[in-house]
Amino acid sequence: MSDWRLNCTDRYERDHKQYEKKHPDELIAILNNLDFYFSALDKLGTPYLIKAGFIHPESHGIIAIDQKGGKRKVKLQQTRLYVYPDIQGKILHLLTIGDKNSQKMDIKFCINTVKQIKKENPND
Repeated sequence: MSDWRLNCTDRYERDHKQYEKKHPDELIAILNNLDFYFSALDKLGTPYLIKAGFIHPESHGIIAIDQKGGKRKVKLQQTRLYVYPDIQGKILHLLTIGDKNSQKMDIKFCINTVKQIKKENPND
């Protein structure tokens, strides 16, 4: 049993459904990478020690998890799952899923969401 919990934003839920229909291979790839990240987070207890080629730190403590890795027969579209690990609350917030075209908007959404999370939980 994990000490960490997952929390999904409404936007993540919508993105997940869209990727399930339109980009299922990309969704599977980032969810596999999320499984690795979540398992490592549980073992190590801190996001700062987790290293992999598909993990990219962004500003404000946001982590981007992309579609790279694994053996695939098809080339996947660049896709990123943005997460925020709340260390104090041990909650991994799944924020949004996007591609290169939506990257700037996605990061802006994530920053605003993380600010709101921190505002609601000032001990973070």
